[in-house]
Amino acid sequence: MADILGPQKLGPLTPLVGEWEGDVGVDLSYHNVDDETTETGYFEKAWFRPIPIVENGKQTMQGLNYEMTAWRHGEEAMDPFHDEVGYLLWDKANGQIMRCFAVPRGLAILAGGSAGPRDKKLVFKAEPGSKAYGLSQNKYLLERAEAKAFESRFTFNDDGTFSYTSELTLKLAATGAEMRHTDRNTLHRVKRIHPGADNS
Repeated sequence: MADILGPQKLGPLTPLVGEWEGDVGVDLSYHNVDDETTETGYFEKAWFRPIPIVENGKQTMQGLNYEMTAWRHGEEAMDPFHDEVGYLLWDKANGQIMRCFAVPRGLAILAGGSAGPRDKKLVFKAEPGSKAYGLSQNKYLLERAEAKAFESRFTFNDDGTFSYTSELTLKLAATGAEMRHTDRNTLHRVKRIHPGADNS
């Protein structure tokens, strides 16, 4: 028997609503202190909450605000090593998804792509200087770790989990070469959000 689905005003973002946790995160990044690129495991918490309808003239969008925070394994009781806040948006009429977020390194990204209302695989891309989907960074990063491209993929799995990968291509002044700073994790929902519930 096929699942009976509601109207899904949030389109392909609908499965994300709620609070999530994942303990199989892997961060691949360059470490200046050790002058090497290494992988680091991490635990992550994330939440996604619906926002009021967005109207830009004749453009109408539904969306979520979100936060994703991560701690290195063994440092869960300490300060997180990654935190980002942003919005995920769905433009049904134009078949567009957007991920608009910032991280406290002085980096802001508006990434986007095409998607159908019930797609289970979403791709967000951004390039510096792009008039539509681009990214901006502070002067220090621009001189030492210039961002050249960003791509992120969300996959909604049959077991109710969701997986993501995020890849930020950087040109490192320390090595003169480009490297791909990647993060990946699979998260499971720990709390659903319903209008009549206490969601605080």
